[in-house]
Amino acid sequence: MTDELILLVDDEPNIIQLAKMYLEREGYRIISEADGKSALEAIKTRKPNLVVLDVMLPEMDGLEVCKRLRREKNNIPVIMLTARDDDIDKILGLELGADDYMTKPFNPRELTARVKVILRRSERFGKETSGEMVRVGELVIDPARREVYLGDQPLSLRTQEFEVLWVLAKNRGLVLTREKLLNLAWGFEYFGQTRTVDVHIAQLRSKIEGSGVHIETVTGIGYKLTA
Repeated sequence: MTDELILLVDDEPNIIQLAKMYLEREGYRIISEADGKSALEAIKTRKPNLVVLDVMLPEMDGLEVCKRLRREKNNIPVIMLTARDDDIDKILGLELGADDYMTKPFNPRELTARVKVILRRSERFGKETSGEMVRVGELVIDPARREVYLGDQPLSLRTQEFEVLWVLAKNRGLVLTREKLLNLAWGFEYFGQTRTVDVHIAQLRSKIEGSGVHIETVTGIGYKLTA
């Protein structure tokens, strides 16, 4: 059992009630808010371990909430909820810094599984690393401190960006399929789609642009890290 605190942000009481019931069964503590401004305040004062955040909210929408969190260098894990079945909200949410997304109506068991995967990432990561730094060209990754340097300059990465880069660096020169990256960087039980990988790769590329390190696309297969 766990006592980690999760913030649910949705203006539909039935969604809050359903998600709360399933998450509390797993031992999580739950707080909830119905609008974006209140969500930001709750994150500052209550410091939850994870936020489940609806896109369509009164006062301030979920995309703006996510954008403000990342602008303030707050790397709290965020799972976005979207009522649309197209890609635009999902992609925007990921590009603004969300860790994952789900489309309504969602299976509460799947939400619980995704919450578990995200909250266990750090624990899993710590067990799988030896603490030794990895160098790829100008890129230096220190897994023990979860720090990345490009030359002598620190690179600011969100949690999931770090995970993706670490997996690529450990497999330098090898082609990893999108499915393999999902498996290794998000977790063995991850239910996400491969579009999630593409968005995180695009973000990483923009941050290492101009260096001698490249994330190459292998058409029809996946990605590899080269220097």
